[in-house]
Amino acid sequence: MALLDVPALMGPRVVAPPAAEFIVGVADRAEVEAYRQLRRDAFVDEQGLFEGTDRDELDDDPRAVVLVARAGGGVVGGVRLAPVGSEDIGWWTGSRLVVAPSARSALGVGSALVRAASALAEQLGVLRFDATVQVRSSVLFRRLGWEQTGRCVIGGVDHLRMRWPIDRHQRLVDATKSLLEAVLEPHTAWAASPDGSLGGAGWVGDDGAPVPGTDVVAACDAILPSMVERDPEWAGWCGVLVNVNDLSAMGAAPVGLLDAVAGRDAAFVRRVLAGVRRGAEAWGVPLLGGHTQVGVPAALSVTALGRTAHPVPGGGGRYGDALSLTVDVSGSWREGHHGSQWNSTEGRRSHELRDLAGAVARARPAAAKDVSMAGIVGTVGMLAEASGYGAVVDVASVPRPGGASSEVTPGDWLSCFPGFGMVTADRPGESRMHSPYAETAEIGELSLRRGVDLRWPDGEVTRAVGGGVTGLGPA
Repeated sequence: MALLDVPALMGPRVVAPPAAEFIVGVADRAEVEAYRQLRRDAFVDEQGLFEGTDRDELDDDPRAVVLVARAGGGVVGGVRLAPVGSEDIGWWTGSRLVVAPSARSALGVGSALVRAASALAEQLGVLRFDATVQVRSSVLFRRLGWEQTGRCVIGGVDHLRMRWPIDRHQRLVDATKSLLEAVLEPHTAWAASPDGSLGGAGWVGDDGAPVPGTDVVAACDAILPSMVERDPEWAGWCGVLVNVNDLSAMGAAPVGLLDAVAGRDAAFVRRVLAGVRRGAEAWGVPLLGGHTQVGVPAALSVTALGRTAHPVPGGGGRYGDALSLTVDVSGSWREGHHGSQWNSTEGRRSHELRDLAGAVARARPAAAKDVSMAGIVGTVGMLAEASGYGAVVDVASVPRPGGASSEVTPGDWLSCFPGFGMVTADRPGESRMHSPYAETAEIGELSLRRGVDLRWPDGEVTRAVGGGVTGLGPA
């Protein structure tokens, strides 16, 4: 993993520039020792906050990262970052920020270290980043965008608990789902006539649409053109995958697929269709036909038809319902899509894929949504919004590949497309979701506060999504 090097002179200059340029980067072994000496000089000898030594258990944690400011061949400041607890669930702290006396008059070292630590925390997939700082240093943190969350006393000196606001999930839903209200109006939940709303009353914003007067459910998804161009076979496979997931979330058994594919030449289109055919065979869904075009930019959309007499709604949750996540944690990141697309499905045999696809139909939960490009948190938000509520997610309860030692960061996992993942709602303790090829766990509940909150083991709650994800409102 490549970690950042941050130039010191960042942002608008509010004071005279430093006497010498410096660079912030990850410390090597010798620089870690130089940083610890600066800490001893400042916190033990100069300020008397600690007696004898300021070392603690984080100094022995192999996961901790030390950033230092380098100038003139030496270390003139530093700060450390480390996860809280034995398992990294995305909660980290920054601590022991120190600047050498010789560099304090050249303002900018401390702020550069804090900015670098904040940026690195987000790069490492951190979702909650806290720090405890002396009151006299809090002005610097506030100026850089940190928020106060509490107070405490260390070594007889007043300190403030502060937090760096991380808006990863809000940015993701804004980029992928928030435009739906404006694009689809007036065909939304607020349509003047129930017949004018997409999917019909009770199904607005759902994964598929029940065809009135029948037991047919229809779904349609397009694959990003850039993905089709870069990885045509994978795009074809995903075209089937996402449509089967949409039908599965409603408890419908897929009965047929139609595709519309385009590309620069016949050879390219054949590569896309090879992926579509492979997916159709894997899930056992007939490919009925479609439309093909060459000599144009790459494109792919797939329509799926399924059948169920009793569709499961995405908006069927009630206040207090427990939210469960059923997800296939096998597999790995898809090459070229690290951190955004988890490939669990290509390693599965056909009967395993079909068992997963039938999980919602067997369980018949009160509500279900398949995890989309908005990620686990965004999909929780969509189910909650369609049900007329908000949601709270217990971060430590979310099933994740590889456990604590996994290379999959909490931030990536909660915001990626996981291949197969279903968020469902039922009365607490009554989830019936099950497949031998997936893990199921209760991960939170529906609440009265719109949007999505993340709840942490210490009881603290951080905001992940500030309101409705799609703007379509209750189904």
